[in-house]
Amino acid sequence: MLCEQWSNGQKTGRGWYRYESGAREPAPDTEVEALIRAKAAEHGVARRDIGADEIIERTLYPLINEGAKILEEGIAARASDIDVVWVNGYGFPIGKGGPMFWAGLEGAGKIVERLEHWHERTGRTIFQPAPLLRRFAETGSWKPGVSA
Repeated sequence: MLCEQWSNGQKTGRGWYRYESGAREPAPDTEVEALIRAKAAEHGVARRDIGADEIIERTLYPLINEGAKILEEGIAARASDIDVVWVNGYGFPIGKGGPMFWAGLEGAGKIVERLEHWHERTGRTIFQPAPLLRRFAETGSWKPGVSA
């Protein structure tokens, strides 16, 4: 809707925010906020605060889960192969070592537990922990039958 109204961000002075007189500093746009509230009400979406932990759990944990499925299917030979693709191809923060390495730091058991929580809450299969992720949580190794 915003694009249809030619609200294309800084170049037009409006988007999610207003940019007064070509300023680079965004200012809240009350019309956009009203539009968001109206669309949420129209679709029966209850608005709520979403914290950083939930954002991580609902975005990065499924990414790691998909990585485990890629390993299970033999699409990638090693977890580090997935990390290389994400760091060099998609800009995953190099300091985190890639999503599969980061899963070990974050705690695979915690990831499995929170994926189960979101699967139960939403019913979405993207949150159903892959068997290899469960095994990693138990053994500390991405390879079947190997313990750390």
